[in-house]
Amino acid sequence: MTRPLDRVLGARLPDPPTALRRGPFAEGAFRSPLHTERRASRVGVWLGSGFVVCFLTGLLSHLVQHPPSWFVFPASPVWLYQVTQGTHVMVGLALVPLLLVKLWTVYPKLFSWPPAATPAKAVSRLSLLVLVGSAVFMLVTGLVNISQWYPFGFSFKVAHYWTGWVAVGAVLTHVGALAPQIRRGLARRGSAASVAGLAPAEVEAAHAATEAEETGPVSRRAFVTTAALATGAVAITQWGQTISPLAQVSVLAPRIPGVGPQGLPVNQTAITAGVTESAVDPAFRLVVEGPTPLSLSLADLQAMPQYTERLPIACVEGWSASADWTGPRLRDVLAAAGHPRGTVVHVESIQTGGSYRVSTVGRPHADSPKTLLALQVNGQELDIDHGYPVRLIAPNRPGAMQTKWLGRIAPGAAGVGS
Repeated sequence: MTRPLDRVLGARLPDPPTALRRGPFAEGAFRSPLHTERRASRVGVWLGSGFVVCFLTGLLSHLVQHPPSWFVFPASPVWLYQVTQGTHVMVGLALVPLLLVKLWTVYPKLFSWPPAATPAKAVSRLSLLVLVGSAVFMLVTGLVNISQWYPFGFSFKVAHYWTGWVAVGAVLTHVGALAPQIRRGLARRGSAASVAGLAPAEVEAAHAATEAEETGPVSRRAFVTTAALATGAVAITQWGQTISPLAQVSVLAPRIPGVGPQGLPVNQTAITAGVTESAVDPAFRLVVEGPTPLSLSLADLQAMPQYTERLPIACVEGWSASADWTGPRLRDVLAAAGHPRGTVVHVESIQTGGSYRVSTVGRPHADSPKTLLALQVNGQELDIDHGYPVRLIAPNRPGAMQTKWLGRIAPGAAGVGS
């Protein structure tokens, strides 16, 4: 079965008419020595590494937000999700110029002649559409997500997650299929280790590519410097959404620390959540289900022992900001309702819709003394946009799951998100 398939895939296809070899198909149409497998390989190492980092940090974020029964995310250190998700977004944005550089180095391959010498080559070229398409899709949809602009009619979370698997699989497949070319491209002049195992002709080709890159109209150094500056500029102009000193130059950051009600950014306002009246209703009660059910007014919550913790709001869009939060501990409220320590609970907002109206608080967070039912931020009563009269604030948890405008707490299924 294998040999007939090999014969079919390896069969030589007829060459197209020579008259069609014009424009970009003409021999020598691309003269820059930087359109080489050497440069493509070196840029590809950084690009591929970045995609792996984004995949791993994105997978972690998905597991945190949709935890299977076997996954346990710790409550400490309090800044862990802040770092991993910030890295996810920062690296993802920095990959945009790197992807453009990579595409520039290899786009002459699109006009190789003949376009496909064998069926195997045709399949290989078509497979690149999956790699390029998934890479572009991931970066573009990620960019519009941090801007909270959704012009498409599908779920960003679902599409981004599954395309991430496709993208990383395509990267690994591409690397495996082109391993010999990549190794040649990474070979350095004068380095015995880098050229070990290569044929003499391959070593000479690698050295010739090095010479051409240094003597061309645009030198290798200028090319690399430009790519590095573009990547660095993108990173710096969005880091300010977490690193305050860079806030003034962070023109790509959708949220800036210190900008917003009570000095904190806001994603969803009380108006968009539809709680401008219900949140300030004097009849408001926080219902806590359990062996000893509770119905707590704001005054009841204020009468409980109050604790202050400095915790970050770390959102999936990459921005984060820390503040001092004050309120009773969740575990104390659960104990008053008759729940044992570490009970998994669902917390529900009084808003009527939204993907994060309900979230699960697993055992590590429900048991943490740092998890609060916050009534104040930075010594002030919560602004309505920050969840007045009471919101959840827990360590090492995505901002979207720090439920605002709490109305109900109920025990969850054991083993879910525990």
